[in-house]
Amino acid sequence: MTKTEVKKHPYRILSLDGGGAKGFYTLGVLAEIEGLIGCRLCEKFDLVFGTSTGAIIASMISLGMTVDEIHANYKKYVPDIMRLKKPSQKSAKLAELAEKIYGDAKFDDVKTAVGIVTTKWVIERPMIFKGSIEQAHGRKGTFKPGFGVRIGDAVQASCSAYPFFDPKTVTTADGDDVKLVDGGYCANNPTLYAIADASRAIGLSHQDLRVVSVGVGVYPSPKQSMFDKMYWANKYLLSVQLLQKTLEINTQSMDQLRVILFKDVPTVRISDTFEHPDMATDLFEHDLKKLNILRQRGRESFAKNEPQLKEFLV
Repeated sequence: MTKTEVKKHPYRILSLDGGGAKGFYTLGVLAEIEGLIGCRLCEKFDLVFGTSTGAIIASMISLGMTVDEIHANYKKYVPDIMRLKKPSQKSAKLAELAEKIYGDAKFDDVKTAVGIVTTKWVIERPMIFKGSIEQAHGRKGTFKPGFGVRIGDAVQASCSAYPFFDPKTVTTADGDDVKLVDGGYCANNPTLYAIADASRAIGLSHQDLRVVSVGVGVYPSPKQSMFDKMYWANKYLLSVQLLQKTLEINTQSMDQLRVILFKDVPTVRISDTFEHPDMATDLFEHDLKKLNILRQRGRESFAKNEPQLKEFLV
């Protein structure tokens, strides 16, 4: 798809945070939203943005997959990726996932407008892969959907949380090699970017937008067992905690800016805080039972916001 068809108002935006395995929470929310609207998410939302795990989900939505299909892929692949320890192993498994799910699909193939957030490693700036020229803020004369990069490669880049994953180098249609890392370093919550595309690039008024912004929840940090403390260097454990904290700070600051800059844009933000010790987890969770609990919590979070979501979507 090279051109976004601007549909009748309201223009609906779905924005999905990063957060590794905690994306199971997001899938719980989305399962209920899909049930509410009675169709695939790509048929209801005009623009879907995602970062990291949100990029995986957003890209599959944009290609027309149901939430059940996405959830099946998560159960099959995510625990296997997260239980690996070496960056090279994690990246290789992520690449395997991308190849099996996306193959050679490119951003021309999406069924609704999409944005996949990554970070340029060398010049420390965002690089956002988009499907429609109408999302471009400039340089429209040379615009190519997704810079000519395969969707799977862009998603890998968005998920490459260095140093726990290797950086991902992509080659654009112009022959440029660009080294990329996780989009969470610049916008773990990509809602601001999505609103900017709709209001600035596409030119829609704020009151004509309806934004559904879904996080991954906030949880206590897991306690490390004595074995873990002996097996993994303390420096590694601190690095995981630092990455987790960095992404959470980024998420909250981006949402504060959204409230300040776009307070007149009708928005539902779904991302609850869970303080009970049994909910302790992090982005590298690989216990499928725990991940299923996160998904259940996402369904419950939907229920708190159901009235406003009905107003936005039905």
